[in-house]
Amino acid sequence: MNKTHVIEHLRFALEAQLTTAKVAAKTAHDTATHEENIAENKYDTLGLEAAYLAQGQAQRVNDCYKSIELFEPAFNEKPTDKIAIGSLVCLEDDNAAQKWFYLGPAAGGLTVNVKEHAIAVVTPGAPLGKQLLNKQIDDEITLTIAGKAHEYVVVEIL
Repeated sequence: MNKTHVIEHLRFALEAQLTTAKVAAKTAHDTATHEENIAENKYDTLGLEAAYLAQGQAQRVNDCYKSIELFEPAFNEKPTDKIAIGSLVCLEDDNAAQKWFYLGPAAGGLTVNVKEHAIAVVTPGAPLGKQLLNKQIDDEITLTIAGKAHEYVVVEIL
């Protein structure tokens, strides 16, 4: 796995999220300020609801900018023996099935595909992220998915 390619894909995905958020915010703002949404009486709340939506979409844009800002230092981290923010990690189960994760400072749940591998972003605040922090190659991790425990071994840290 090439960490540089993973970082390029993550950058692209973060920028795509920002672009989508900007479009949604503009659409919500345009709806909120459109003359058809002016309240005709005290029970007409369409304009107010549109304003709340516009405010939420504007916050989403700000969150996207913050994520991008937080990722820049993580992208420049050099690999270490222990998993830290900025590490690209491969876990393997008993059947030799591998799962790839990028320990990021934000955007948990974001997934990118690089050369037929899905790489999911996890944050240190997530249960998996907490388990991954400071682990080394050959350390074991237990994930509980749908009430069932799954054992994994750290096989690669980039």
